[in-house]
Formats: sequence, structure tokens, C-alpha cells
Amino acid sequence: MFSNSEIGIDLGTANILVYSKNKGIILNEPSVVAIDTETKNVLAVGAEAKSMIGKTPGKIVAVRPLKDGVIADYDITTEMLKQIMKNAGKKLGFSIRKPNVVVCTPSGATSVERRAIHDAVKNSGAKNVHLIEEPVAAAIGADLPVDEPVANVIVDIGGGTTEVAIISYGGVVTCNTIRIGGDQMDEDIVQYVRKRYNLLIGERTAETIKMEIGHALIEHDEITMDIRGRDLVTGLPKTIELSSTEIQSALKESLLHILETIRATLENCPPELSGDIVDRGVILTGGGALLNGMQDWLSKEIVVPVHLATSPLESVAIGTGRSLTVIHKLQKAAR
Repeated sequence: MFSNSEIGIDLGTANILVYSKNKGIILNEPSVVAIDTETKNVLAVGAEAKSMIGKTPGKIVAVRPLKDGVIADYDITTEMLKQIMKNAGKKLGFSIRKPNVVVCTPSGATSVERRAIHDAVKNSGAKNVHLIEEPVAAAIGADLPVDEPVANVIVDIGGGTTEVAIISYGGVVTCNTIRIGGDQMDEDIVQYVRKRYNLLIGERTAETIKMEIGHALIEHDEITMDIRGRDLVTGLPKTIELSSTEIQSALKESLLHILETIRATLENCPPELSGDIVDRGVILTGGGALLNGMQDWLSKEIVVPVHLATSPLESVAIGTGRSLTVIHKLQKAAR
């Protein structure tokens, strides 16, 4: 009865995932809320709200209340969490009204941002709220031995941020966060198409392009894709053909920033742990890890084995849920 009311939440910029120890991932919804600007009522949350982006009348807006992995709009986030908790409750049939919740926070979040996440979850109907650093959650979800004194390197490329952390003995030894992730890559594609073709495309189209023909900076067989948008000169709809090498050049700058962050983190690694990294390599998690060729490109650049987590999109949520059992150990290590 008690474990049924313990859940882990991955509060991501792009998606919110809810994990239960007994049932695994029970919810995976985009972090999007549709609201009526006149009445301030929440009309839809998750996939339903995401399908409305860029397609709604003036008084209805689809917003993403989380920016760069932290809360940008407190009230809307609380409303979204209430809805998510309600949906999770339906799936689990909470035998106790209020669940215990573990939520992950970006390691670069300030104490104010952490407090906002804690309060938003508490106000949406949680009994106790524990916060865990995202890289630690990702490492637990990727089945790494986080509580042992060996180096585990996690590169978590999420929607709003990329976090690179070296974890040993239950805590973060060194960590770097940059506010570049999947969203920034989408924005790079939008800007590229706008400059090169005078064509305006939406963020959903950009995301599809990234997933289908986006490539990390490696040689590959060129593939093309037809996309539709609005011509900025005539104002009429127009179709153009994009190639994967064009998208590769559009993403180049963001990818190099991510590489630079990985290098900076590895340079700050204590020498005793460096040997472990050569043996054990780096683990990639997060949606950005699924970009075509990402694993090969990084292993070539940093000359260390690079492994993809078993389920990159879900490893933070799984780790958040699993950490319920080790949270006391981790908190002791963090003190």
C-alpha cells in the first residue's frame, strides 16, 4: 500500500515522465499547457496541448512553463503538475491520497529555482517532496553503480539543458551545465531555414526535421526531406527540399558547445578517477543522445568509449523513481 503512493517525477523542459516502482513509467507527456488567456483556465495538458501549438485562435495559447529545465511560470507549472498527479493517481489508484514524490532538478539550478520546484510539486498534492540532482538520477536510471567510489560520467542532453557530471560515491564530483539542448537545436533549424530559404517553419516542424534527418558532425550518406512553411516574401505556403548536410551545418555550433562542456568537465576530473573514465567511458542519456551519429561523433572527439543508456529518454525518470530506495543513502553522502 505504501510503495504504491511513491512516485518519481522527471520534470523536463520537453517532457514530464512519472515513474512508479511497481508499474515503471506510467505517464510520459509533453510539458505543454494550453490556457485561455481571458479566463486563465487550463484547457489541456500534455500531448493534447502540444498538438495545439501554433494552431490555436488568439485567446488560446499553448505554453511551455518550463524553460532550461527550471520553472519559468510558477502558476501554470503548478496547474500542469496537478493534472499530471491526477492522471498518475488514476493509473495507480492511490490508496493514500497524497504520494511521496522524488523530483529531479538540474545540477546548475539555484536555491530559488530548487525551492520553486519543491513548492510547485508540494502544492500539486504531494505529501513529502525530495529533490535529487538530474545527473545522479540519470546515472541510477542507466544502472550505474553510483554509490561506489568509482567515476561514472553522465552526459544528459535534455530539451532545455545539457548536463555533464562525474558522479562517485553517491554525489556529484564535478559538473557543468549549459542551457543548450534539443530546444536550441530546433531553434537553430528554424533560423537556418529562415535565413537560407526565406521560409518560416514552426517548432514542431523543426523537431521533426531534427529527428528524421539531423546528424551529428560525422560523415554520412546524405538524405533529403520535403518540408512546408510560409514564404516570407509572398506570404504563401511553400514546399522546399532540405538535406541532412544542411541540417548538420545548422546544428554545428550547438553541438560544438556540448562537446566543449564535456571536455571542460573531464579536465576538472580528479586524477584518481581519470583511470575509471578510460575503462568505463561516458554514458549518454536524454533525448539529444538519440541524434543520428551522436555516439560515434563523441567517441571520436573525446577518445573515450561512449555508451548509450538503455532507454535514454526514460533514464532520468527511472532513476528518480528508483532513488526512492536509496535516497537516504544519497542524502547522507551529500551532507
